[in-house]
Amino acid sequence: MGIREERKAATLKAIQAAALDLVESRGLDSVTVGQIAARAGISERTFFRYCDSREAAIVPAQHELIEAVTGCEIASGSTSAQIFRVLAAECRKLLVAEIRASEYRRISRLIVIEPKLLLSITRQEEAFAAATAQELQRRGLLPAMPALIIGETLAALWRVAWQCFGQAERAGEPADPVELFDAAMANLAQLAGPGSE
Repeated sequence: MGIREERKAATLKAIQAAALDLVESRGLDSVTVGQIAARAGISERTFFRYCDSREAAIVPAQHELIEAVTGCEIASGSTSAQIFRVLAAECRKLLVAEIRASEYRRISRLIVIEPKLLLSITRQEEAFAAATAQELQRRGLLPAMPALIIGETLAALWRVAWQCFGQAERAGEPADPVELFDAAMANLAQLAGPGSE
């Protein structure tokens, strides 16, 4: 990672830490973008270069997910199943990185008590599914329907892994989001059945 990327990652981490601290102590409705920016030591203008809302400051990985998946190398002539596996592997890789770099336990606890945060995540997932489908079509890899199915399925896998993690956390059971993502993939394969493309 170059100096510029390191600085960008550090700024994003500072924004997320500030947002988490403030929202945990005051509640989402009582926190402004200005307060988050001030706590992170940046201007509001800089905040909006990294995040488009308070909610996105708490859950910044959705933007990275879109960039990672839409920028993924996919061989021309790949089947929809091959494309799906490549993109799912990219999602998993980002999930591993997110767990190493973020406060995912704190975020999961906030999602339970802040309905607006869950709504924002849902919008981000919709944007991810749409961006994935559009990119697959733009590259001429897939027609509209299979491209959208892949985008929506990837968003669902991501969501199911985090929902199952949140449920386990609330029940006081140990859980690993990456293992849950893998389990969701295995369940999906069982649902699709053998020989499906």
